This record gives sequence, C-alpha cells and structure tokens, in this order.
Amino acid sequence: MKLAPVNEITSAFYRLFFAAILFFVLSLGTRKLRYPGARKFGTIVVCGILFASDIAVWNKSIELSSATQASLLTNLAPVWVGIGAYFFLKDKPKRNFWIGTVISLVGMVILMGWEYFFELQFDAGFILAIISSLIYAFYIIASKRILNEVNVINFMFWNMLSASVFLFLLTTIFDTELSGFSTDTWWYLVLQGVVCQFIGWLCISFALKNMRANRVSVSLLLSVVFTALFAWYILSEPITTNMIIGGMIVLLGIGVTFIERKSKSII
Repeated sequence: MKLAPVNEITSAFYRLFFAAILFFVLSLGTRKLRYPGARKFGTIVVCGILFASDIAVWNKSIELSSATQASLLTNLAPVWVGIGAYFFLKDKPKRNFWIGTVISLVGMVILMGWEYFFELQFDAGFILAIISSLIYAFYIIASKRILNEVNVINFMFWNMLSASVFLFLLTTIFDTELSGFSTDTWWYLVLQGVVCQFIGWLCISFALKNMRANRVSVSLLLSVVFTALFAWYILSEPITTNMIIGGMIVLLGIGVTFIERKSKSII
C-alpha cells in the first residue's frame, strides 16, 4: 500500500478485485464453483461486506489519526473474537487463550513503542479504529461458522466478489480514481491482489476452517512482526531493540494460546 500512490479505497478495491478473478479461475480449475444456496450465500455476502467495511474504516482511521494508533487499536480484534467465540462458537476460549492474548498485545505495544500507547488520542480516528477491530472480529466469527459448511475456495470467490462490488460502490460514492496510474503502480496493485489477498487469505481461510477462530485471530498478530521485517528489507526502515523484544513477546503469547492441559493436537 505504501508503494502504490493511490487512494486507500481504490487500493483496497483492486486488491480484492484481482483476488476475486484469481479465485474464480481457481474455482473453475478445481471444479469448486457452485451456488451454495440462498442462506449460505447470504452469509458469505455479509462476510464480504464486513471484510470490505473493515478495510475502508481502518484506512479512514489512519487518515484521521495515525497508522500506529490505528494498528494498535485494530489489533484488539483477538479480544473481541474471544468474546464472540465464547457466545457463538462451540469451541470456547480456554484460560491460556486469554493469557496468551494479553502477552501478545503487550508484545505488540512494546514492538510499536510505549510512547504511542500513552499518547492515544480519543478522537474520530480512535473511534473508527475500535470499530474496525470490531468489524474484523465479526468477520472472523462469521467466516468460521460458514466455513464449517462450505468449501474454502468456493467461499473465497463469492466472498471476494461481494467485497469487490461493495468497495466499487464506495469508490463511486467518494469519486475516487480507478485509472490513469503508472505501470509500476499497477504492478503494486496486482501484487497486493495476488500475494496479500489471494495467497494470504486463502491460507487464513483454510486455517479458520481447521482451527479455532480465537487461535487464528491471535496468530495473525504475527503480521506486525513480519511487517517490521519487510519494512526493514524493502523500505529500509530500521529495526530497533524494542521491535526485537516485542516480536519475541508476541511469539511467546501466541505459543501460550496453543498450550493444552491434556495431550491434544495443537489444531
């Protein structure tokens, strides 16, 4: 997103649109493309709208505050997922999940810097970042429930298609540019769609289908660690001691959530 100089909603639209095309091709190639039925299709469309809304609201929170504050607050999602899983899913979060979540969140704060945590501004950007984390949590819970009933590839195609349509409507409402970009910008947009959305969310959806939703949400906090590493390698952003210590604590917290009292599979 930092390498592609376009509006955030435009970037999100093309990211999901290119992914939807790839999921369509994959669905045809694997013969997984089918209409899942009215009830299931409705749930998938809701998931797509939630996903698109999360991206739009989060990007707006960054515009109104800062990327750091928005990232800190939106990563509260594992907490909301844990609460939602307790009420709506069969696999209830255990004590180790809450302990691991707290450890991971502390590690994330250390990684990003204590000063940002103490300088949170309770403004519109703050509220939107909290809303973003809630929407994201709802998406994880809703996706987990429907993935218990449908194929991952079929789910992702209809999910990405509905999200793309919703974001296209937003680009129309806010009159954002959809063309006239440089060749490099188009390549960055395609890269987002192929790597970040198609490959990334295919993996996440398979994880959601086979793992507990709360564990997946906590494990995704690793994105903060990988973001720091990629930013160092690609954008030449420095890695500080706080980042190293915070990253190790995040890993520790994620590991704690996978500890079981009895000998069971980690899945």
